[in-house]
Amino acid sequence: MFDPYLLAKPFLHALDPEDAHELTLCALEMNVVPGQPRGDDPILATSLFGRRLTNPVGLAAGFDKDGRVYERMGAHGFGFAEIGGVTPLAQKGNPRPRVFRLPEDGAVINRMGFPNEGADALERRLRRKGRPEIGFGINLASNADSADPADDFVRLARRFAHYADYLTLDVSCPNTANGQVFLDPARLADLLARIAAIDWESNRPTLVAKLSPDAEDALLERLVETLLAARIDGIVVANTTRQRPPGLRSYHAREAGGLSGTPLFALSSATLARVRTLTGGTVPLIAVGGISSGADAYAMIRAGASAVQIYTGLIYAGTALVTGIKRELAVLLRRDGAGALAEAVGAAT
Repeated sequence: MFDPYLLAKPFLHALDPEDAHELTLCALEMNVVPGQPRGDDPILATSLFGRRLTNPVGLAAGFDKDGRVYERMGAHGFGFAEIGGVTPLAQKGNPRPRVFRLPEDGAVINRMGFPNEGADALERRLRRKGRPEIGFGINLASNADSADPADDFVRLARRFAHYADYLTLDVSCPNTANGQVFLDPARLADLLARIAAIDWESNRPTLVAKLSPDAEDALLERLVETLLAARIDGIVVANTTRQRPPGLRSYHAREAGGLSGTPLFALSSATLARVRTLTGGTVPLIAVGGISSGADAYAMIRAGASAVQIYTGLIYAGTALVTGIKRELAVLLRRDGAGALAEAVGAAT
């Protein structure tokens, strides 16, 4: 089947990455982007945080920061979508240029710093649109200049508790000072205690935390212990990395910021495997970082992921990537004798 993204890609990649992204969002809002084939292979069906999904492939946070197109993602093949990160107040983020394509490496470096329209604008959209037909998460973050970043998370968790299937505490962004403070286990424990102290009544949200792939093993162990002690509901592994793996070939490879895409896969998959060991499979894990094929997704699932997310791969392959991942994943599951996706979760551990 002909992929129209092959025609659009040269034009989009001639633009500044942020301008290309804005154009993509506008096209999705106008519903002029061709959808992907509907009807997922039954072997891909699974559940995540109590929500039944027709497939485990999700849209990662960062693509739809302000909730502009999440309701259209089911038509493009996704089983769930995570919007944000949203901060309490609107913020511009870091100065441009702040996004750099690394085409020879299938990667991107960004130092965006959570630009978004803020919680008020997002809540207005959510009230108007409601929940999508697919699984739905909201990524929460603190304002870069906040004097009390933990309070930012508390306010956001209260505000968006009933809008999504889960809320992600993005406590590992490498591009803002407040994005790193909760890599201190004591401060993370304080944040989680403050959220636990909220009087949720019957409205307690499912809470997951997003970890960094750059945490050394001893720190990672302490962070996971802290999350489990607070009865976190799930963990996203992992955020972008400040590391620069050897062999990067692209012109912009030395730019500051978080690296995502193909070169991140080895690090993110190793981090996932370690987190699976540390959790003992007691909480669901969502894998993100460098997934660009069904084989990548399958490796993450076998390493312990209940679901996977993609973003950077879409920049280079378009939404046909979603269909390709699902088809290959179904083949690999049947090759190895699995009757359902859940049978493969953690099979390599």
